[in-house]
Amino acid sequence: MKKNLLISGDNLDGLNYLLANGWKGEIDLVYIDPPFATGGNFTITNGRATTISNSKNGEVAYADTRKGGEFIEFLRARLMLIRELLSERGSFYLHTDYKIGHYVKVMLDEVFGIENFRNDITRVKCNPKNFERVGFGNIKDLILFYTKTAHPIWHEPRQKYAPEKIATLFPKIDAQGRRYTTVPLHAPGETKNGKSNQPFKGMLPPVGRHWRTGAAALEQWDHDGLIEWSSNGNPRKIIYADASEGGRRQDIWEFKDPPYPQYPTEKNAAMLDLIIKTSSNENSVVLDCFCGSGTTLKAAQNNGRRWIGIDQSDLAIKTTMAKIADNYDALFTERSYTFLPLRPAVIADAK
Repeated sequence: MKKNLLISGDNLDGLNYLLANGWKGEIDLVYIDPPFATGGNFTITNGRATTISNSKNGEVAYADTRKGGEFIEFLRARLMLIRELLSERGSFYLHTDYKIGHYVKVMLDEVFGIENFRNDITRVKCNPKNFERVGFGNIKDLILFYTKTAHPIWHEPRQKYAPEKIATLFPKIDAQGRRYTTVPLHAPGETKNGKSNQPFKGMLPPVGRHWRTGAAALEQWDHDGLIEWSSNGNPRKIIYADASEGGRRQDIWEFKDPPYPQYPTEKNAAMLDLIIKTSSNENSVVLDCFCGSGTTLKAAQNNGRRWIGIDQSDLAIKTTMAKIADNYDALFTERSYTFLPLRPAVIADAK
């Protein structure tokens, strides 16, 4: 198995390197957080990340000077290569903002096909701001989610119910004080054969419907006390609030930015955990070719995935190495990734 790979250099060169070295169709998940076409520099000043446009103070982390059509074509060149690297079950997430995101989506529809567009996810990034402006306060950005084909890796993400919703969603209380609700044991659609049409306790599902599972599983649920029988003998499945996985996650996420980022525009690690768990398997390869501080790479490793990171900023590479070292140096006698400089780099301990 190949080691994880950290590439220092222009990501166009890095992506071409991957295609030329056996990675075509091998990557299951790509998340990128590219520049947002702001026209300014992002810096580190006195050890703290800043996002001040055109700042001349501090160490420049990266320059975000491309705008308009130039920026879109900059992205397009890289996304065409990313699509080639994705496996047939691969997924792609691009983090952007409201100023440029709609133009980026039109281009992504061309690259991936509009039929492979899955979501425009709203990400709540901060608390409300109360300074005056002509326009509503901006507390969100967006993530554009595409898949390469109609059959991607997908692990249904669930979200625990908020405490105030539990009483509404689970209105019943059993003798032990546990909140619960009930759902029908049958579902629409009649089946002529198979386990979902067999008798249970001497009864068949209503006309035009079928049991949600086979009769043997229904018998086990009844034995375990997970079926509630109404006064007229109608069975319903019991679902306890404390055993529920929660509801399906929707397309508005609240993952606020770190309060003291190590690197400009550093993103919430829990958000990367969600994306990685949902759209990749254990040992899948995860790519971030704008890897910045390495949050995606660290989340991939924490979740048992392999990773590839690319960045041309020396500061980003140093920050990523430090973040990855937090995970590995105490556990491994040798570095758990290969470092590949595609250009002369001024990085300590690079070899």
